[in-house]
Amino acid sequence: MDISKGFIYLAKGARLLTHKELRLFVFLPLLVNVLLFGLGIGLVFVYVGGWVDASVATLPDWLAWSAWLLWLVLTLLLAMGVFWGFNIIANLIAAPFNGLLAEKTQMLLTGCPVDGGGWDDFLRLLPSALGREVSKLLYYLPRVIILFVVGFIPGMQLFMPWLWLAFAAWMMAIQYVDYPMDNNRISFANMKRRLRQRKLLHLSFGSGVSLLLLLPLINFFVMPIAVVGATILWVEEHQ
Repeated sequence: MDISKGFIYLAKGARLLTHKELRLFVFLPLLVNVLLFGLGIGLVFVYVGGWVDASVATLPDWLAWSAWLLWLVLTLLLAMGVFWGFNIIANLIAAPFNGLLAEKTQMLLTGCPVDGGGWDDFLRLLPSALGREVSKLLYYLPRVIILFVVGFIPGMQLFMPWLWLAFAAWMMAIQYVDYPMDNNRISFANMKRRLRQRKLLHLSFGSGVSLLLLLPLINFFVMPIAVVGATILWVEEHQ
């Protein structure tokens, strides 16, 4: 079933991550992720508690009974938001290396070289890879702003955590499945269309990525795991 397949592809990505032919291409994305997630963890410990207390204090009296539940959900949500934000920045920095990791993973799985791949093409297409990340940011930001504004509507506080979780899952799917799609010359618009055709599959994949971002130590490895898992998903479901 599509609702569970996304998690399965992440598990396959984790298993394949240590393959000897991928180790070199895992190292640089992993280094970027470790540095930025270290900063993100520090930010969570310093600021999240105060943000959550301030948000819970705005609840109307008739929702006071739900304060403890909202505190728990918001704490997890804000932590995920911080990690998700740093993950986006890490992907922006590591985009060319993630594309190369996706390419090498596809070659390992299929035995066929990706058209136009290799270090020479990596350098030539470096501006294009960064441009693709900018396209993702331009897709994310208006939706982030809309959700942020909606969160100030009275009574919406109970629904916002679930909307943010669904949004984060969709963004993580777009972020990582795009790497093998881009390598195979699938346009950004076509990539989004393909993801919408199998929403449950890609939402479950993105949900798995979002959950891994919350796990201490594991979150350092989320980026390469997700890139490899997304490439396996591409080969088995889309290619």
